[in-house]
Amino acid sequence: MRIGELARRGGVTVKAVRYYETLGLMVPDRLSNGYRDYDERDVRAVAEIRELSQLGIRPRHAGPFVDCLDAGHEHGDECPASLAALRDSIAELDRTIDSLAARRAVLAARLSEGASRSFSNREDSQVSDYTTLPAGLPQPADDGAADHLPGSAVPPITLASTAGGDVDLAALGPGRSVVYLYPLTGRPGVDLPAGWDDIPGARGCSTEACDFRDHHQELADAGVRNVWGLSSQDGDYQREVAARLALPFEMLSDEGFELADALGLPTFAAPGHERLYARLTLVITDGVIEHAFYPIFPPNTHAQQVLDWVRSHPE
Repeated sequence: MRIGELARRGGVTVKAVRYYETLGLMVPDRLSNGYRDYDERDVRAVAEIRELSQLGIRPRHAGPFVDCLDAGHEHGDECPASLAALRDSIAELDRTIDSLAARRAVLAARLSEGASRSFSNREDSQVSDYTTLPAGLPQPADDGAADHLPGSAVPPITLASTAGGDVDLAALGPGRSVVYLYPLTGRPGVDLPAGWDDIPGARGCSTEACDFRDHHQELADAGVRNVWGLSSQDGDYQREVAARLALPFEMLSDEGFELADALGLPTFAAPGHERLYARLTLVITDGVIEHAFYPIFPPNTHAQQVLDWVRSHPE
């Protein structure tokens, strides 16, 4: 068969086949006219090399696997040399993982130190690493509960702010504002509701707040006039959170779920809480909901998602 057919059957490019030849992984016969002539052995070799590449084993390390196939084995990983190559690849991955873990630890330490300098005047203060979430959290499904929101006018509801005043949601001013709604922020020494991590979308309020904190200036640079956090927690609770996480924006308390009732927003119940806000973010422009983010997952990178949307949708 010709090189084009081999590339098509092997799922690679003609250029890739020629590269494999330079590595000595295949040596095609030559026809009387000088054209390369490939056979089924070459098809198997190309398929093996491609599969190994998808696993991170580069073609230049595929020789033992191709040799194993040439020796008559059904699979390329049945020979001692190819098994040794697999062990070498695993060892290389382990070294890479260890290196990345060490780099992450250094970056996390610098994040904590930098955040402490940026958001607090206390020399001994430390901002916790809220950049990660527990593994295996259930992802919320889109049940359509926010589909009706874009284009809706924001109702004239006045809520208490952590700055000590009141905020009228219908009068946030010209331009864009971002209001992110969340169910419940954890507090040191206070237990979260039982089974909290098993409720899709419940866990991660502190991580979300910190992500909005860390991207606050970028959002402002992108044209966002204000960022507000909103939940049903009382003002004292909100103020503690805003101070502990060093948030550069105000938090709003809607203990009576006025906004939820006025706009038909999704809520849910949890042990010890008859009603909580589902995680949802509103982009409000000139008193009208321009966009609604729902469901939100993972929350620890949601501010970046909002920033990307704002940048790609200039006013």
